[in-house]
Amino acid sequence: MTAQHDADVASLSYEQARDELIQVVSRLEQGGATLEESLQLWERGEALATRCEEWLIGARKRLEDARKGGSTASDTATDETSGSEMGEAS
Repeated sequence: MTAQHDADVASLSYEQARDELIQVVSRLEQGGATLEESLQLWERGEALATRCEEWLIGARKRLEDARKGGSTASDTATDETSGSEMGEAS
């Protein structure tokens, strides 16, 4: 693959890469392509699958970070509520 081709795939959104990957797989399953065309499709599919995986790994990390941040904020809010209730009871 060329650097231009790699840059092209790297610029795709998850949905764009996923949709093109579906088309590539469909074309490979239909058959009828020459060996060279099949190899090019396969390489493109590999690049697209890698791009999708990168997006999914990034999304998973963002969710984990949000959960960590959310549980910390929730714990702090609970501690503050408990502290104010204890202060009112005194």
